[in-house]
Amino acid sequence: MFSPVQTLLILLGAIVVAGAISFWLGYIVRRRVAESKIKTAEKIAAKITEEAEREAENIKTSALLRAKDEIFKLKEESERENEQRHRDLKNLENRLRQKEESLERRADVFDRKENQLGGREKNLDRREAAFKNKEEALARKTEEQNRMLERISGMSALEAKEILMRNLVADASRDAARTIKEIKDRAVAEGDRLARDIISLAIQRCASNHVAESTVSVVELPNDEMKGRIIGREGRNIRAIEAATGVDLIVDDTPEAVIVSSFDPVRREVAKRALERLIVDGRIHPGRVEEIVDKIRGELGQELADVGEATIIELNIDEMDAELVRTLGRLKYRTSYGQNVLRHSKEVAYLAGIMANELGLPAVRARRAGLLHDVGKAVDHEVEGTHPQIGADLLRKFGESPEVVNACEAHHGRTEPKSVEAVLVAAADAISAARPGARRESLESYIKRITKLEEIADSFSGVSKAYAIQAGREVRIIVEQDRVSDAEAEELARRIAETIEKELEYPGKIKVVVIRETRAVDYAK
Repeated sequence: MFSPVQTLLILLGAIVVAGAISFWLGYIVRRRVAESKIKTAEKIAAKITEEAEREAENIKTSALLRAKDEIFKLKEESERENEQRHRDLKNLENRLRQKEESLERRADVFDRKENQLGGREKNLDRREAAFKNKEEALARKTEEQNRMLERISGMSALEAKEILMRNLVADASRDAARTIKEIKDRAVAEGDRLARDIISLAIQRCASNHVAESTVSVVELPNDEMKGRIIGREGRNIRAIEAATGVDLIVDDTPEAVIVSSFDPVRREVAKRALERLIVDGRIHPGRVEEIVDKIRGELGQELADVGEATIIELNIDEMDAELVRTLGRLKYRTSYGQNVLRHSKEVAYLAGIMANELGLPAVRARRAGLLHDVGKAVDHEVEGTHPQIGADLLRKFGESPEVVNACEAHHGRTEPKSVEAVLVAAADAISAARPGARRESLESYIKRITKLEEIADSFSGVSKAYAIQAGREVRIIVEQDRVSDAEAEELARRIAETIEKELEYPGKIKVVVIRETRAVDYAK
């Protein structure tokens, strides 16, 4: 009998032996399975390789076939191109051959013509020699006839020539005056018709109201006691107002009113608004006056900028310099012959734009030039010079185009217009200023213009008397009938009109009438 320990050892040994046997059997089984899988995989790999080789062979074969097709097509195309080039070369060769034949024919023709011209040249030489001989013979005969005429007439050739030239000059002058009159009448009739159509259309589409303003403004007072408060103790308040605003205050017997006087409309407006606000506020003393005037001046400056901005928006004009816009707004308080300059400038802009449209020109540039043509009047009391020159300098300073500058500078005719827009602005300015009710004229300037009209007419030779009538819209000139002919009367009227245009400034147009009459008087006894 085995002891328990021995029994346990025997069991352990049996278990170890059994495990080793199982491990070995499992290893053998796994190895055989693995070998079987390897063989299967090798078979599959061999099959795949064989299929890949077959597919590669097919691809190679198809690629060779496609390459052969491409080579064949390229060969056919090359052959076609070569055939076409051959045909083109053949056609070109035929054309060259034809041109060569044509040139040869022309060369033959030129040779024949050259021979003909050589013969003609010889004939011309012979004719020229014959003409020279005839001309010499004619000169000798003319000289003989002149000597014979001198003996018969008792005058030398030079004297006869002078008489003939005087007669020819007189006849030519009369014919020229008659021709000038006919051409001028036709041109004036046609030009008047076209201008009348364009201008009437422009005026129909643009009509602005004009308000006559003066150099004074009236400030209404709640009562006459307010006059004393405005004057202040020993006049200190009124002096402070005048010093701060640069205007003259007139406090007279006019009930419940104070008059503000100044040639500068902006200063006058500042003073008027400041007085109105002081009256409402009730605190009138020098310190308060300066404070209110500064505040009003700032508000008015902004208002002028707004007015200028609104104007360029209304006219659909491109943006311009802010300072130029503010200067443009100052024209709201500027008048000329009682006509508000801003309204006049807007009207000129509309008229110039409409006429430019009718003529097929850029309307925007014409409107811009029309709006800015009188901008110099906003500062002409501060700067020396005429308002067209001041305005042109301003526009150059703010970078306006040369066309707009020239329109401003040339609208009164002192500078030559360099563009059609400048001519349109000058015409629109004359239309706006000359139509009834647009402007009023001072008595002094009216009398000066009437006197100058008569002086200009009297300065011409042959004028007996001149009379300015119809408020200076017409000048009638009586000429001496023995010194001025009918044809010369037409020329005299034209020259007087040109002189008036050069030397006078006037709204509208002036009619020049030259009167020539012959009176025969006798008495029956």
